[in-house]
Amino acid sequence: MTGQTPRRRHSAAVYRRRRLVVFLAVLAIAGGVAWLLIAQPWRSSATEVAASPSATPSATPTSTGLPVVESDASMTPTPEADSAQGAGTVEGSTPSPSATPEAQPCTDDTVAVEAVVSQDSYSADQNPAFSITLTNNGPDCTLNVGTSAQSFTVTSGSDTWWRSTDCQSEPNDMVVLLQAGQSVTSAAPLTWDRTRSAVGTCADATRQRAAGGGASYHLGVSIGGIASTTTAQFLLY
Repeated sequence: MTGQTPRRRHSAAVYRRRRLVVFLAVLAIAGGVAWLLIAQPWRSSATEVAASPSATPSATPTSTGLPVVESDASMTPTPEADSAQGAGTVEGSTPSPSATPEAQPCTDDTVAVEAVVSQDSYSADQNPAFSITLTNNGPDCTLNVGTSAQSFTVTSGSDTWWRSTDCQSEPNDMVVLLQAGQSVTSAAPLTWDRTRSAVGTCADATRQRAAGGGASYHLGVSIGGIASTTTAQFLLY
C-alpha cells in the first residue's frame, strides 16, 4: 500500500536465538517441576513437626525403693532424758532404687537381735548405755526399725525396773532392707537414768532409784517385732 513502510524481516540468527531462549525456559521449568516431585521439600517440614514431640525424652519416674542399711552402717538411737525417753531413732542410708521391693518381712527365724550394754558394770556416777545389734542370717528382708518398733527393758530378777516405751515421745516408723549376711549396731547408745519407770511418772523427779552396791540387772531388747533371745547382764555400784 502507498504510504506504509514495509516490515523488516529478522534474520535467521535472531529466530534461532529466540527459539533457544524459549527452549531453555521450558527446560528450566521442567527441571524445577521434576525436583519438586523428587525432593518434596514440604514433607521435610511435616516430618520435623511430627518428630519434635518424641525428640525430647520424657522423664522416667525413679523408684525410691526402701532405705538400704549399708553393711558398715549403724542404727542411731538418739539419747533423751527419761522424762521423755523412748528408743532412739534408727537411721538408714538414702533410699535406693536398687532396694528389693518384693523382699519379705524379716522373721525371728533368720534375724538375730542382741541386747548390748556399753560396760559390764557402772559406778555410782555412771548411767548405763544400751544398744541393739541386728544380724540377718537369711535372705534379704524388710524390717521396721523405727522408734515405734523398738523396746529396751531392764529387769532385776522378776522385777521390771524400766521400759523405754513407758515414756517414749513421738514414736515413728522406718522400714529398711536388711541384706543377707548383714549385721548392724546402734551407733549412739540409749541411756538409762537408773530410776524406775512407769507410764504417768515420766516427769516425776522423785522416782525410785535402782539399788547399787553390785546389784545385778539384765537388759532385754526387741525391734521390729523380733526380741533378743538372751539378755545382757550388768552390775550397778
